[in-house]
Amino acid sequence: MSYYKTWMDRSENAVNQQVYVQYINAYYAMEKKAYELILGQYPDNQDLLSGKASDMARALGFDKDTMDIFLGFLDGIKSSLKNGDDLDLEAVDDDTEITLDIDYEKLYYNMRDAKAQWLFKLPAWKSVLPEEKINEITREYRDANIAHANNIGRNDPCPCGSGKKYKNCCGKRV
Repeated sequence: MSYYKTWMDRSENAVNQQVYVQYINAYYAMEKKAYELILGQYPDNQDLLSGKASDMARALGFDKDTMDIFLGFLDGIKSSLKNGDDLDLEAVDDDTEITLDIDYEKLYYNMRDAKAQWLFKLPAWKSVLPEEKINEITREYRDANIAHANNIGRNDPCPCGSGKKYKNCCGKRV
């Protein structure tokens, strides 16, 4: 069974809730450590972002027994890669050559979108993106996720086209 298949089975199958929670918590801890290393060594982090999968995993804090969790990490970062379409997760084994070409702005946005505060609030982001850019991306994220209500206000024109206020027309029947 491939590492990716193991990751998918273990991360989506919550038959034993306690085992599932331990597995996901282990993933979050390793993911955070990997991002701390990648962001903390930016821009001199290329040795962490390319090479054989097993070597990359080891450099980022994953060991032989957690290669499936490393594939979960790759699955999570894939949408933030400039070359994400080139990464076939199901085919990754220990000897697969991988290069992660990260779009850091997109990565930050995606972390916000995933509501992963433990990641987008990492202090190392300050060495990767200027504070103005972080604030701009945060604004873009918030603007894109504003809740819009389609409710008709009682003093709005009635949608039936009568020209009356909603409260004096169709709103009376509600």
